[in-house]
Amino acid sequence: MLRVLALAAVVGGLGVAAATLPIQEIQETARSLGWAAAFVMAGVGALLLTALVPRTAISLASGALLGPAIGFTAALTAAMLAATITYLAGRWAGRGLLSARADSRMHRLDGWLNRRGFAAVLLVRMLPLAPFGLMGYAYGTTSVRARHYLLGTLVAAIPSTFSYSTLGAAAMTPGNVNPLTFVPAVCGIILTSTIVYRWRRSSRHAAATSA
Repeated sequence: MLRVLALAAVVGGLGVAAATLPIQEIQETARSLGWAAAFVMAGVGALLLTALVPRTAISLASGALLGPAIGFTAALTAAMLAATITYLAGRWAGRGLLSARADSRMHRLDGWLNRRGFAAVLLVRMLPLAPFGLMGYAYGTTSVRARHYLLGTLVAAIPSTFSYSTLGAAAMTPGNVNPLTFVPAVCGIILTSTIVYRWRRSSRHAAATSA
């Protein structure tokens, strides 16, 4: 519910901005640059994500400025660039420290992540546990292979990125919004909520069984 309310607040803020600021001129300028604007947005977005700016904001802004298709491409590229940078930074800075200081519980978690590989990355990325960039730094300290990490991140990022970039584009043209615009966002929220529910349910079941 907090995520839904936060998303509604951000989309509402974009709508207010579109009505009070010269967003239309900014949008037209950005779109006139075509794919060049997408590259700029992807680079800036990646830097912001490494600084722990929420990915939702990047996706919404990309869709608002560049439209749903180019905005989605820019936002997804930004996410994958940031995922790569944070993973490599975490591996360079924290891998040895974790191995030296981690307790047995952390080693078991690391082993679970390594065995599950792609599935573990996909599950954790789908859960609203921490900022996107922070999770990248954390994964860099584990023994999860880079290809599993990047593939899991990509698959998990596609639905939400598409949803938020579509909503961002719709917020800039409220008079032309089609109800179908919100279908991807609703599907993404339902999918994420279902995963969270099943994960919590299985966690409670496991805790009750062990007790």
